[in-house]
Amino acid sequence: MTSDPNKAKYEARPWTQWYYEGVSPDIEIEEKSVVDTFDEATEKWKDKTALAFYGRKMSYREVRDQVDRFATALHDLGVRKGDKVALLLLNSPQFIIAYFGALKAGATLTAISPLYVSPEIKHQLEDSGARMIVCQDILYDNVEKSGVKLDAVILTGIGEYLPSLKKFLGSSVLRAVYQKMAAPPVELFQREGVYRFQDLIKKYAPQPPKIEFNVKEDLVTLPYTGGTTGLPKGAMITHYNFAAARQLADGFWGNVVQEGKETIIAYLPFYHIYGQSVVMMGSLTQGYTQVIFTTPDPDDILNAIDSYKATIFYSVPALYKYLIDYERTDRVNWKRIKVLISGADALLEDTAKGWEKRTGAPIHEGWGMTETTSVGIVSPYGRIKIGSFGVPMPGTVAGILDPESTKFLPVGETGELAFKGPNVVKGYWGNPEETRQMFIDIDGEVWLRTGDLARMDEEGYFYFYDRKRDMIKYKGLAVFAREVEEVLTAHPQVAEAGVIGLPDPEVGERVKAIVVLEREARGRVSEEEIMKYCAERLAHYKVPKIIEFRGEVPKTDVGKVSRRELREE
Repeated sequence: MTSDPNKAKYEARPWTQWYYEGVSPDIEIEEKSVVDTFDEATEKWKDKTALAFYGRKMSYREVRDQVDRFATALHDLGVRKGDKVALLLLNSPQFIIAYFGALKAGATLTAISPLYVSPEIKHQLEDSGARMIVCQDILYDNVEKSGVKLDAVILTGIGEYLPSLKKFLGSSVLRAVYQKMAAPPVELFQREGVYRFQDLIKKYAPQPPKIEFNVKEDLVTLPYTGGTTGLPKGAMITHYNFAAARQLADGFWGNVVQEGKETIIAYLPFYHIYGQSVVMMGSLTQGYTQVIFTTPDPDDILNAIDSYKATIFYSVPALYKYLIDYERTDRVNWKRIKVLISGADALLEDTAKGWEKRTGAPIHEGWGMTETTSVGIVSPYGRIKIGSFGVPMPGTVAGILDPESTKFLPVGETGELAFKGPNVVKGYWGNPEETRQMFIDIDGEVWLRTGDLARMDEEGYFYFYDRKRDMIKYKGLAVFAREVEEVLTAHPQVAEAGVIGLPDPEVGERVKAIVVLEREARGRVSEEEIMKYCAERLAHYKVPKIIEFRGEVPKTDVGKVSRRELREE
């Protein structure tokens, strides 16, 4: 028992009052490997459509067959339990086949962002210890330039699973992407250790090796995340973590969605833990159909929601905000979709209200991190509080810490969000110091220091303020960048904004806002007007002292404003 009364208030889990009838506040995780779960799902729903990819459909039976063939090939190429296999792939059937095929061969995956350039690729390959890569052919040039020596390279072209490349390139976004890239020369395939993905699938029978997994210890994947400082670090996600993430979600949403009966739009990048754990893994293990897109083209997504009668839509705030003003958004009956979820970034109140006004459908906001296998806190179905990202899922506990200590703060105060549950990862690969900083012991239990500043209200709902590292200190007073951004984007002539602190020896940091105006307002709205607007809505110390107008703000690959890039500039 703890003597800290504040900690006791969080551990009393006041949020469980908002769980639907039949949802247990506690859950016992079934210790099952990802491979066993995949095999059970593909057997149970073998004749159902698992994937739809620009007109190409694949059943669970076909996916299983190709996964088993690829696993057999990797085993023959020397992959053994614990070996690291890198994936540098766009969203595609190949990603799924390579992912589960490598797992069946006993490997640990590390998926690399397709947006990475060669130094970033080099760091992830070397840090993870990957000796083999499955790579999109048009992305291979950056692997070559990284200079990392690999035992095997397996290349695949996007057209290998398309009924029509012409139809695929009918998307203006995709056409623009592919015009900038070129497939590697044919001579490359004459090198030792370079293989074609399809050649391996055709060559090998579906006879994968039998691998025994220690569910709580063996790693599924090493996704790379920023952590608190320095270069990206590999989060060690086990089979148990994935089992927990899936079962926590099932326990929370089980009364809303049904096994084998849902269709998901899968545009979120699979290399990212949100797309990988919630969309790709969640869909395949529940018998859903996922409609896969390599690139988030709004027209393609809207067409697919309509034609495939999608029932679940996982997205990010940036796309919801874009669709509010998009002329074709109304072609979808959004009220018919069972679950609309926003994650990966804070959902501004202006976006949430604007979306519901436009579509009549509410967004359920959620919170998770790479370190929580992407799940953690989410709005209970139909019980949304605008501005809150919800309540902790069954079997987990969240609390608010003093950012500078391990003391819990009273309910209602803002501090650092701490989290514990079976979905929290083991730590960071090869980085014990960063692991000690992020995964802390309190009264004999491991809590994750998330780096997110938040508060909990009396009813158990949590509210996000900012990343700890993005908080600005002006004359000792805390300014939350997100709060200022929310005020700025509520201005009718502001399309988007990013806020950072600029070092200033006189005051600590000055608040700077990078503002993107709506097209018709450019050249007509002044810096002074923006400052006046903020001064009417914010305390004086929060008002930006510097306004810079731009045509766009830098974003991460899941649509967040990249404050890191703004600071580096």
